Formats: sequence, C-alpha cells, structure tokens
Amino acid sequence: MSTPQRVEHQLTDKGHVPVYTTAVVEQPWDSYTASDHAVWRTLFRRQRELLVGRACQEFLDSQDAMGMGEDAIPKFADLNRQLQARTGWTLIGVQGLLPELDFFEHLANRRFPVTWWIRKPEQLDYLSEPDLFHDLFGHVPLLMNPVFADYMQAYGLGGVKAHGIGADALAQLTRLYWYTVEFGLIDTPDGLRIYGSGIVSSKGESLHCLESDAPNRIGFDLHRIMRTRYRIDTFQKTYFVIDSFEQLIKATEPDFRPYYQQLAEQTSFPAGEVQSDDRVFHRGSGDGWLLDGDV
Repeated sequence: MSTPQRVEHQLTDKGHVPVYTTAVVEQPWDSYTASDHAVWRTLFRRQRELLVGRACQEFLDSQDAMGMGEDAIPKFADLNRQLQARTGWTLIGVQGLLPELDFFEHLANRRFPVTWWIRKPEQLDYLSEPDLFHDLFGHVPLLMNPVFADYMQAYGLGGVKAHGIGADALAQLTRLYWYTVEFGLIDTPDGLRIYGSGIVSSKGESLHCLESDAPNRIGFDLHRIMRTRYRIDTFQKTYFVIDSFEQLIKATEPDFRPYYQQLAEQTSFPAGEVQSDDRVFHRGSGDGWLLDGDV
C-alpha cells in the first residue's frame, strides 16, 4: 500500500482533464479533519432526508443494515465486515479515477474502489470527479443486495472482455454502467424510485429525475441503452427504468460479443432523443407513473 495522495482533475485551457491513478491505499481515517467529518455529516443528513420516498427501499434498508450513519466518515474496515458477510464484497481505498481495465478487474473480483478523500465545504453541490461521499454513500449500500452485488461483478467481468475487443465495445458497455449503476431508476409498486449512485448522492439530480418534466424516462432495453449517448456536465436528459434488479442480471447473462458486432453497424442516439418504439413513463394522476399504452 502506498501513502495516500489526493488525485483530482487538472484544469487546462481545454477544460477539466481527468487524471488517473492505479494506487490502492489504506484509508487514512485518523487524518480526516473536523471539516471532513462535517462535510460528510451535512451531505449524509441532507440526502437521507431527501431520499425518503424517492430512493428504492433496498437502498435505504441496505444503508441502515451496514451501519452507515451521519456522525462521522465510516471506516472501510467496519463496512467490510458487513459486506463480506453478506455478499463477499470488499471496499478498497483509491486516490481517484482508475483506468478502465483496473476498475473492471476490481469489480470482477468483488472489490469496490472507494476514493479515500472527501470534497471541500465549498464543493457540497458539485464536484468534477467521484469523491468519498459519492462512492461510499452512493455506490456501496446496494452491494449489500445479493442480486445487485452479482450484477456488479458480472459487469466487471464483461468490462475485462470488452477491454480486449476495442474502444467501440468499451463505449457501449460504459453506457450500460452510466444508465444503470450511476443513473438508474426502478419501477416499484409505490412508483418510480432511484437506485443509481449518481442520483442518490446528488440533491439536484434526485429532484430532477423524478419531479422535472424535462427528462425522458424509458423502460429498460439493453440495446437501446448501449446506443444512447450521455452528458456528464448537466442533469441527465434520459433515464432508463428497470423492473427489478433481477432484470439486470438476466440482461448480462449472454455473451456480449455478438451485440458489439450488431451495434457497430448502427448509429447511436443523442442523450435526450425518444424513439418510436421506446416504452416511455409518463406522470399519471397524483404521484403515479404510467407506461405508454397503460390505461
């Protein structure tokens, strides 16, 4: 293990340039300042209050079950005891963004990389790259869910394969991660709910995805997702809605190589475009949601 460093983007005349690191480090918990813990506490309290009735119950229950609370930044070692007992996953500390293959290999071996450092107080509402709050609060709870935990490992195994195929396959697979793990919605008996980490860790996105009329909400379709571009600099224009976490597992069971060949011959879709055969969710009476064709 190397000494932890804080690795962030570089600001150049071309904008924010991501900086990648491969180091795996011990969480330097004793070095967190009072300000660091205060940032965690502020964000945790705000998001948990906001997510009641918006996040899926599996997320909220898992977060409670693993003992993640607002008092202080959790210790990875404490959370690992819960994760390993429930689903066999382990959290590892990293310094920032990982190269694709390193990230895939960690997931394939049920290791989830968590950035050890947390954003500054002036960055509460926006940060250019994932930090500890996004990784730990947003991603980790659902690793307690056996089905979702298996999906994450399956994605990592698929990523290792895609890396050996080429850039186009990687781009298509990255879209699947983006529209499920990061920005996914799930249809429940109580209505649409959030499960994607990029949403649950963001106040603005949590409100936008469910309460704004601007974005499209489209029923899950693997090929549609893998053809859909996305934006990283604004709220999402499209969200894809799964029926269950089991649907994700079933979608990733086949060999993706024939899919990559098919998709190579097809054009991609803009982020906010609706296709004629999309299953679109519309807001019904009250807080209800209806699919196209529902009565």
